[in-house]
Amino acid sequence: MATRTRIFSFVFAMMMSFMVFSVYCSARIYTVGDSDGWTAKDDVYYAWAEADHKEFHVGDSLVFEYDPNINDVTHVPGSLEYEFCDYSSLKVVYNTGHDVVTLTEPGFHYFITSNQAQCVLGQKLEVLVVHDPSRPVPPPPPSKILPIGKTYKVGDSQGWKLYNSDFYNKWSEERQFHVGDALLFEYDNEVNDVYEISGDLEFITCDPTSPVAVHKTRQDLVRLTEPGVHYFVTSHSGYCEAGLKLRVMVGPLPKAVTLPSFPKKVDLSAMERLNNWLQTFKHQPHH
Repeated sequence: MATRTRIFSFVFAMMMSFMVFSVYCSARIYTVGDSDGWTAKDDVYYAWAEADHKEFHVGDSLVFEYDPNINDVTHVPGSLEYEFCDYSSLKVVYNTGHDVVTLTEPGFHYFITSNQAQCVLGQKLEVLVVHDPSRPVPPPPPSKILPIGKTYKVGDSQGWKLYNSDFYNKWSEERQFHVGDALLFEYDNEVNDVYEISGDLEFITCDPTSPVAVHKTRQDLVRLTEPGVHYFVTSHSGYCEAGLKLRVMVGPLPKAVTLPSFPKKVDLSAMERLNNWLQTFKHQPHH
């Protein structure tokens, strides 16, 4: 009987592995525009998305190939931004020249180039992403209720600009960052962007070729949602090498924060003031 049970368990495990392998392999990769690539051509991307009865599913990927000196791929949040080539409130920017964008959520996704002249000429793509019924839908990740943290203007009055080689290192070391806090990067046309990168080596060598996210609004608010080390550089290599880069250590979510238990109409700013007063009183010497 034990032998039969082991055989059944082995067969079941093999079947599950085959199903997972099949699901993984069923994801498709589409080169946007096929041989034309990602360039300015009137209505070519609307026709491309509609041709051959294409269906885009969660897990599929889009490959954008183009000249990064004159183009990028800007993922915008809605149809109005798409229609009017408005990249002022973007989701993320890709600009490697060979961008692989995996479609992780169902719904409409809108991509344009921030080169507005070319966007107006038709260099923009709208795709509808659906769940494939044959693929199991992964359960949603547990929701995170983040506290209302502090917002730090990077560099204070200096903002995000070239100052000196150790300025941002000292600025970061003088502060304690936690999950829920936010960084505000303010800068001018000369600096032009903020790249969030993934590792210490990329930070040391000022390598922006594999960014986690790209921000270009000149007033970028970046929420710190994960503990650990976060790295930010400018893609202007000369400026980055001269010190325009930031590394921050983000501490975990404070355990004392229990926002779900607050009544809906609580004045959070008043609660924060009360908490600060209590903390100050607690640390004062008592006679």
